[in-house]
Amino acid sequence: MGFQGEVWTVRGRTARGTPTGEPAGDGGGVAETAGAGAGGGGAEVGRAGGEAVAAGGAGDEIGEILIDDADFPWLSGRFTPGPGFGAVRDLFARELALAQGEKERWAEWETVCGEIGRRVALSSPDGPVPEFLLHIDGDRAWFRWSDEPFADEEADGDADGEHGRRDGQGEAGAGSENPPVR
Repeated sequence: MGFQGEVWTVRGRTARGTPTGEPAGDGGGVAETAGAGAGGGGAEVGRAGGEAVAAGGAGDEIGEILIDDADFPWLSGRFTPGPGFGAVRDLFARELALAQGEKERWAEWETVCGEIGRRVALSSPDGPVPEFLLHIDGDRAWFRWSDEPFADEEADGDADGEHGRRDGQGEAGAGSENPPVR
């Protein structure tokens, strides 16, 4: 898996989850981010191609990640913010602070991760990935992803989830060398 040198993109999503800059489902056209500012979680700020556009900043590109390290299941690289990053900067800072914090705040961390998933899309050079866990800290970003949507963990009765707990203790087993925050 030669990921080094690849450029992955981070884009804003429309209120229905379509990445901005991707073809919109209902009215044709291309979704675009309309307006700037921090906006509330999932706040509608405009319409593109018949879809509501979530607050995402001045542009649809949140940033790019130039991959320089692959330590399966994590990829990491240099993050270059795009014009829409300011609208989600605080959300990523909060996610990172919670991930590095006390275990009692994992539920809050899960909520913030869900908000990131609603507002942000991650794309490989081959196209969008359906599920991901992304951390951004300054000019560094690291993430893991899945080619398949995650199953509803509650419905499956699998509290750790098919793809491992997000605290790094599931998929690779207890004491995993791949925690969510490095």
